[in-house]
Parts: sequence; structure tokens; C-alpha cells
Amino acid sequence: MGIDASGARRVVTLRDVAEASGVSISTVSRILDERTPPSASATAQRVRAAAEQLGYRRNVFASSLRRGATGTIGVLVPRLTDAVMALMFEAIERTARRHGSFAVVATCGDDPDEERRATEILLDRNVDGLILATARIDDALPAALRERGIAHVLVLRTDGVSPSSLGDDETGGYLAVRHLIDLGHTDIAIVTGPWFTSSGRDRRRGAERALAEAGIEIRDDRILTTGFGVDDGIDAGRALLDRPDPPTAIFAANDNLAVGIIGAGRNLGLLPGRELSIVGYNDIPLAARLPTPLTSVATPFDQIATTAFDLLDPSTPPGTIRRALPTLIPRASTAPPRSRMSGDSGRSW
Repeated sequence: MGIDASGARRVVTLRDVAEASGVSISTVSRILDERTPPSASATAQRVRAAAEQLGYRRNVFASSLRRGATGTIGVLVPRLTDAVMALMFEAIERTARRHGSFAVVATCGDDPDEERRATEILLDRNVDGLILATARIDDALPAALRERGIAHVLVLRTDGVSPSSLGDDETGGYLAVRHLIDLGHTDIAIVTGPWFTSSGRDRRRGAERALAEAGIEIRDDRILTTGFGVDDGIDAGRALLDRPDPPTAIFAANDNLAVGIIGAGRNLGLLPGRELSIVGYNDIPLAARLPTPLTSVATPFDQIATTAFDLLDPSTPPGTIRRALPTLIPRASTAPPRSRMSGDSGRSW
């Protein structure tokens, strides 16, 4: 906003900035467009200085109308009570702001019908594109969006066809189990997420690769496929640990599962980092704040979000998948296995 001769506030326009910096309006528009890489030329610096001094603010709504767009991106997640989905949306929202756009979110649970309904609600609001964190293997929704020519990108999961931005989950699963092997564990269990998710499958694939590389055979009863919630982790923990021969280490395909397994283990007298080593996935903020901080594989949410916006470009070829490398964050929940001794309950530690 500027101040006119009467002292009243008025909107500063591109023309005002152009006159102050001695260039054309089109030059000012190009230099101040946040969607393009910033120029370091003397002219660009002069234009930005004039815009700042005058108090110019880009009118996103007006520029969107000129482009035939709304400047709004629709984001679909299963639920925001899931820390991973909340972190993903926050990263998308930050990226949208950097692009001069606004992100609006809808939730659908794990129900395909709700997923389609929520998608249509977002499209009814004339969003410029969709970012979906809900994709299943052989999901009908991305296929329908492709047929309709609707700009979209999948995040965290992929159907293998629509443009996708996700973490390298196979590498993450490998890092998690390789860490346990390096600590000396050979009796390792895997609790993976739903089989309809690419993330669950890829993390298990990476874990099994690490075991095979080390020459360790995993028993069938050491692999459980379940949901991604804390309650699922509790059930999986009971199934694996409430037995005479529990594993010494568990890789859980997300941190919620790991938290549930830790709770089940504590109820059985098995403490993380002592009688049981456990690795989670995603490194949600809670992981570092547990009574025994959780070793976890960190997912680069901001990098995934930035790449997702790049892939919303209509020229992106079908089948384009970009994977960001995760990072293992070792904490106190993992340690070398303790020597086993016979105990009163028949449990050997």
C-alpha cells in the first residue's frame, strides 16, 4: 500500500513500480513473478528495491484470473490426525506459499468412495491441480484423473503411472534393517503397512534385501502386514512378543506402529533399547521425545513437496517418479542384543 497526496492509503500497482525504476510494466511483472527464478541483474535489483520502498504487494487473485487459474492447489490426505499426513500437508502448504499459491486440504479416510467424493469437492472449487497422498496400488482415482486430463501428482505413495513424488522407501527399509544387523541382531521381525500401499511394499522389500545381503533368513511368522495406526502396532507387538521366542529387534514401517509395539513390549516387561531394539519410519516429532527416543528413518517431506509442485507441470510425462533419499536417525531404542539367560516366565533374556 502507498500513501496519496491526501494521506489516504492506496494500492501500489505495477505501473508505480515501473515508473519508479524506469522500466516497462512487463519487465516489472516478469521480475516480480515469484514463480520464476529470481534474477540477479542490476535492473532486477533496482525493480525489487523500488517495489519494497513503495510497499508493492503482488495481487495473486488478479494474476490468477489473467492466467485462467485460481492460485489454489487441492490436497487430499487420508486423515490429519496422522502425524505423517499432517507433516506432508504442512510441507505442501509451505511450498505453495513460495509459489504464490494457496493449498486447501480434504480428508477421506481409507475409503475409495470418500476419496472420489472429496476429490470432486476440491475440483468443484476450481483448484489448479491436485496433490494426493492417498494412492493405492491399482488405484482407480489417479487413472480417472489421467483420463480427464486433470493435473495431479501423487505424494508419499505411487500407483506407478501418475507423476509421483515420494521418499525412496526401499532404501529406507534397507537402512533400518541394516542398522539392526550392524548392531548384531539376527532375529529380526518386520511389521509393514497395508499391502495396498507402495510405501508398505517398498519398505518391506528394502528390509528383506538387507537381510538377504547379510545371509539372514527370516521366518514367515516374523513378518506381519497390518495398518499404519498405533493400535495396529499394539496388536502386532503382542503377536510378536507375547511368546516364548520373541525377536530381539523389530523394524516397524512407520513410527505409529513402532509406538504401539513399544507399548505392547513394555506391558510384557520388554524395554526398548534393552530387551528389544526397534526402528520406526518417518521420524515424526514424537519419535525424539519418547521416554526412550526412537530410532527412525527420516522422510524429507519438504523435498517431496517441492518436487510435487514441479511435477504438476502439464508437460510432465506419465510414469515420472521422483524419489528423495531418506536418512536413518539412530537413537536409544536400538542397541546390540543382550545375551539370553533362562527366566522364570520361560522368556529368554
